Amino acid sequence: TLSLSCAGVAREPVGPSQDATGSRFVCNAIPPGAEPGCGYGASVNRVQSSSPVEDELRNTIIQLRETILQQKETIVSQQGTIKELNSKLARCEAAADEMAQGKSRGQGSRRKEYGKNTMGDLPRDPSETIDQLGKTMQSLKGRLENLEQQSLRLPSSNVSAGGVSALTPLPPELRQLLRERLGALETQLLRKVAELEEEKSQLYNETAAHRQRTESALNALMERITELEKSNNAFKSPEDFKVSFPLRTNYLYGRIKKSLPEMYAFTVCMWLKSSASPGIGTPFSYGVPGQANEIVLIEWGNNPIELLVNDKVAQLPLSVSDGRWHHICITWTTRDGFWEAYQDGERLGTGDNLAPWHPIKPGGVIILGQEQDIVGGRFDATQAFVGELSQFNMWDRVLRPVDIIGLANCSAYMPGNVVPWVDANVEVFGGASKAALEICEDRAFNS
Repeated sequence: TLSLSCAGVAREPVGPSQDATGSRFVCNAIPPGAEPGCGYGASVNRVQSSSPVEDELRNTIIQLRETILQQKETIVSQQGTIKELNSKLARCEAAADEMAQGKSRGQGSRRKEYGKNTMGDLPRDPSETIDQLGKTMQSLKGRLENLEQQSLRLPSSNVSAGGVSALTPLPPELRQLLRERLGALETQLLRKVAELEEEKSQLYNETAAHRQRTESALNALMERITELEKSNNAFKSPEDFKVSFPLRTNYLYGRIKKSLPEMYAFTVCMWLKSSASPGIGTPFSYGVPGQANEIVLIEWGNNPIELLVNDKVAQLPLSVSDGRWHHICITWTTRDGFWEAYQDGERLGTGDNLAPWHPIKPGGVIILGQEQDIVGGRFDATQAFVGELSQFNMWDRVLRPVDIIGLANCSAYMPGNVVPWVDANVEVFGGASKAALEICEDRAFNS
């Protein structure tokens, strides 16, 4: 709807016969929402009534509006720049996180690769990544400094008398915000570079350790090859040999290089040949810290052969001092301390309550030919073994009677799973010697 405002005005006379006091009405449109009595005049009258002061104020308002629009565009541009810098910082942080995760995964992969024969594959040098991040940091810092310098002056809302906008300093709040943002970005980038430098140092250390492990593995391999070459030169096969103990002394013995794991049962078998008296001595002993008599097989003086487990004693009905080869097997289990004694494949005795529920302790020393008073030493000549020994094997379980019979009659070949009889696994000292021997052929010839 359109509201009208009507006002009476004097009518000018148009002829001599007309009334000079006549009047007429002039109607004008009223804007929506305005009061009807506000007296809206015709637009022609308003234009005609504008003064120079009103024109100047109108121009000033237009200029101020343009200045505000320019400030708005500048602020929007600065916000876009800050958003772009935040985006780049986020990408830098994401790249650093990916490198950290890649490093943890890389360590796992390198550990897996160490098991392969890579022969010197080394971790990648991260210098290129650090240089790229350094360049990115310098670029961002330069752009921020340029932004700060360019943004120190913005079009202000002050207008000169001639209608030209003047340049005034940036508001202190925005300037302080930009400086704080610049400092925060620089601090974060420097921290990331420091972290990458530390990772680089760690990678170099891992490279050195990798090389050292590779060299150690190569040296061990060369030593093993040398031992195998010597064994092959000395004996027809690594297990066809015997150890001789010709004298009853406290310095003549053999040593098994392998030790035992924790065991809850065991079987130990060997071939023995001796004619010493009184008693053949100690074919073998196993001592651990705190218990030198963890496992001992001994015939001392006029006593029968004895088996010691954790210094507890069981007498065995065995007789091997006739100067001939005999196959001996002893089994034991921690369950009720049950034991068995076999000679030449025949079970001659059993018993129980020998150190029941005691697990065999790991990490000790196995000595051939001597009884240990301390781990690996302090031997007593009266307890030394005199004779020859071969095929000393040990298992961490109780062998079946049929398996023991097969070993005794040379119809089965079963090296021990915890201690096998191998030339490279046996050291001799003090005059004990190793010599080639095919035990089954020698036993058949002597029988």
